[in-house]
Amino acid sequence: MNRTGLFIALSLALVIGLVFGIYPELDLKLAALFYDPATKSFPLKLNPAAAIMRDGAMWLAWAMALPALVALVIKFVRPDRRLVISGRAIIFLLLTMALSAGVLTNLGFKAYWGRPRPVVVTQFNGPEAFVPWWDPRGTCGRNCSFFSGEGATAFWTYAPAALTPPAWRPIAYVGATLLGLVTSVLRMAFGGHFFTDVATAGLVTFLLIWLVHGYIYRWPKTRLTDEQIDAALTRMARPGYRLRRRERPEGASIGAKFDIRARKATGGIANPDRLEV
Repeated sequence: MNRTGLFIALSLALVIGLVFGIYPELDLKLAALFYDPATKSFPLKLNPAAAIMRDGAMWLAWAMALPALVALVIKFVRPDRRLVISGRAIIFLLLTMALSAGVLTNLGFKAYWGRPRPVVVTQFNGPEAFVPWWDPRGTCGRNCSFFSGEGATAFWTYAPAALTPPAWRPIAYVGATLLGLVTSVLRMAFGGHFFTDVATAGLVTFLLIWLVHGYIYRWPKTRLTDEQIDAALTRMARPGYRLRRRERPEGASIGAKFDIRARKATGGIANPDRLEV
């Protein structure tokens, strides 16, 4: 997550945006590579092996996010215990996954950017008119083409790749790139997305990860520590823990243990409510 990666991503975004904005028919030509005029369909979407690869890529991405999610759940169940993995890693992984694969795509662009998918445009025997990537005035009403949610999920693997040891990081970045590219090609082959849909998904996801990584890890004015995050999560989880404790007869003894462990979890600070993150 250095400036070289940022420069490459911004350069690609500029080139792809301009070229496909001036020549939007390129999107149709690339989609036509996967279209069979004889059957008037995208035949690869019926291929079981391709479907398995598509599903496997999604399962792999979510499996990488699962440890962070489990660690967060454990913390809210037992806030008296320290996080089982790095607090910064938990926030970084879950926040970038939620924003890239959820908020920006499905709750943001896909809900309001009415670009029809390739499989439904008139050039591929569909009922709707093709629109370029920059035009949100298409006739798609919901779950539209721009930009790809599955592409964003696959390219999100840049986030766990950024947390690998430095010696392994280049290999991890290559693996994340390949996963994103394979998923993107499959989405195009199924008639689900145009090239600009999947390219935008990869570029937006990378830029989002770059910014969040900088905020949490790199920039001196904003970077966090694992201890700060642990203390903040302890503070958030404590009311629910106390409520559950009051509902059990042995709550008093558990409460005493919690107070001691909570103090340890927050670095010896008596009142973690006063911590600022």
